[in-house]
Amino acid sequence: MLKLVIGNYNYSSWSLRAWLQLRASCIPFEVERIPLFSADWQTQVGRYSPAGRVPVLVENDLVVWDSMAIQEYVIERYRDAVGWPAEPKQRARARSISAEMHAGFIAIRNELPQNIRGRTTLSRNRLSAACRAQLQRIDAIWTNCRAAARGDGPWLFGQLSAADLVYVPVALRLVTYGITMSRHAEEFVAAVQSFGPVREWIDAAADEIEELPFIDDLRPIGQTPLTPG
Repeated sequence: MLKLVIGNYNYSSWSLRAWLQLRASCIPFEVERIPLFSADWQTQVGRYSPAGRVPVLVENDLVVWDSMAIQEYVIERYRDAVGWPAEPKQRARARSISAEMHAGFIAIRNELPQNIRGRTTLSRNRLSAACRAQLQRIDAIWTNCRAAARGDGPWLFGQLSAADLVYVPVALRLVTYGITMSRHAEEFVAAVQSFGPVREWIDAAADEIEELPFIDDLRPIGQTPLTPG
């Protein structure tokens, strides 16, 4: 059976993406959770990942690390996995916006770290200009995709795709920090919140006992030991 090595449900957004790819695809797997920055964190993660980070997917003697590499492996390996849109232009767009998320939006990651249990209302005026601009870009991506999808379904391209799974942690950040978006973007946030596997992850986060004060206190990631994710 596949094993997915993750960090905390509450704080690890990269873990969430990989977990969702497997769970939404109805692929059996077991989870090994290694809480971020626990006493033996580096030693435990180092048993699996040459990069020293989570998530890590283990299948027999194969080790796959990095959430996007895991996602692509699962899509290629399992015929019925949640994948990219079938239509070529939509598929190219879905891959483009996913790569943009994977490589960018550093200010959002820095100033709005994942904290599933947290709830606050954070004024955009407290955010940097770079973060506000990136939120506008996210809004534009979701709005354009949802407008094109029209009545095809609640997701970015109508039906659930790998691109939606990439953006789930962003949607949950908006809920944590009380940041509102335009109508089409809010439709995507609503779809994320009502999605069964996302609800499972949220419930698991609620059951965790670990706390990371530097996230709970809203310190920018650059002032913490976290890697932006």
